[in-house]
Amino acid sequence: MLDDRLVQKFKDIVGGEYVLTSDMERTLYSYDAYLVPSLPDLVVVPANTDEVSRVVGLAHESGLAVTSRGAGTSLTGGPVPLKGGVVLHFSRMNKILDIDVANRTATVEPGVVTLDLQNAVAAKGLQYAPDPASQKTSTLGGNAGENAGGPHCLKYGVTTNHILGIEAVLYDGTVVDIGGPAMEMPGLDLVGVLVGSEGTLAVTTKLILKLIPQPEAIKTLLAIFGSINDASNTVSAIIADGIVPATLEMMDNTVIKAVEESMKAGFPLDAAAVLIIELDGLKDGFARLSARIQEICEKNKVTELKVAQSAEERMALWAGRKGAFGAISRLRPSYLVADGTVPRTKLPEVLNKVMELGREYGLQIGNVFHAGDGNLHPLILFDSRDPEETAKVNEVGSKILKICAEAGGTISGEHGIGFEKLHEMSFIFNDADIAFMRKMKEAWDPANRLNPGKILPEAAQ
Repeated sequence: MLDDRLVQKFKDIVGGEYVLTSDMERTLYSYDAYLVPSLPDLVVVPANTDEVSRVVGLAHESGLAVTSRGAGTSLTGGPVPLKGGVVLHFSRMNKILDIDVANRTATVEPGVVTLDLQNAVAAKGLQYAPDPASQKTSTLGGNAGENAGGPHCLKYGVTTNHILGIEAVLYDGTVVDIGGPAMEMPGLDLVGVLVGSEGTLAVTTKLILKLIPQPEAIKTLLAIFGSINDASNTVSAIIADGIVPATLEMMDNTVIKAVEESMKAGFPLDAAAVLIIELDGLKDGFARLSARIQEICEKNKVTELKVAQSAEERMALWAGRKGAFGAISRLRPSYLVADGTVPRTKLPEVLNKVMELGREYGLQIGNVFHAGDGNLHPLILFDSRDPEETAKVNEVGSKILKICAEAGGTISGEHGIGFEKLHEMSFIFNDADIAFMRKMKEAWDPANRLNPGKILPEAAQ
């Protein structure tokens, strides 16, 4: 336990009710959507940048680690305080500070829920494009830390493509502004360095985000296939034809059944796989693109192609896709999400190897993923209360990422590294690569106090 005098210093900064120290409170902030918890020494809930600066400065003086936390929806252990110390929870810093319609930017605090911003800008005819499946609960600070994606990242890119500027607090409490509202700022691209760094380099306290106009028209199609290979080949064929849909999302039969039992989204229970194909943009040309997509689907043995006839039908399909992770929990108490990316042309080969692994280890695996950019999300189902089965699942998860790397892909598409994938960093980086990244970490955080134990494996002693 921390010295009472030190705890009081934190209370003096943010107010007594916003420093949480009981066993129950600390337990609530000890875990995310991954499998391994770790208790903080205390939880501090700041109200503004000044309080964050003073809290981080005090933690630095006191030799305490600092772990930033939004909604805790990370899937790789990102906001878990492995070294104890202070969890900075941003639920009070949840304000949309400005929506600049003329310049198409939004300025927000890190605790703003993603969907809340999307709804706010939609009312002004604008769109914030990144749309992770967790958008109803995940926060924009967390999205930035993990470089979150979502179905629409195929056309619009992931979070890093939509952040113009960041206000951040450095390891010693210093506040800096990085980037800004202009599209191209001079100097080093430190915004690019911070996005995806999972809170290991600085603490984000403000974000300037790029907005885009809402599309004039949207058309959503559901393509139904008798095999995963046919669906995968369709994805490659659509992109190879020069068509870039807003989304190309795939689900296999295991996930389809779980979703339909959960919410009746309209997916056929006898399909081996379905693709959700969405076009957006100008109305002109929609008919031609739809006809061409239908031709491509037919060449790849689609059994049926449906078009959503109303906004309600479209929303039902998307509710099914974005509710898939929750629905799959009907099948087993726990699941591990393996988040890897492969070239689109390798999808059939890699998916077959993933399913072979499941059969070899006696584990059920469902697949739901961003097929358009080859970002796989095999869901390995198990019971975390069974240590033997949990060990098998971790082994299979690592092997899946190895398969992705060997196929010319990588070990994360959008869920980050956290501490789940520390070993797997060696699949894509050599010792010199990782040593160079450690030097970057040391430059930003000399004492290794900001979210220690994440992203980079420790150097051999």
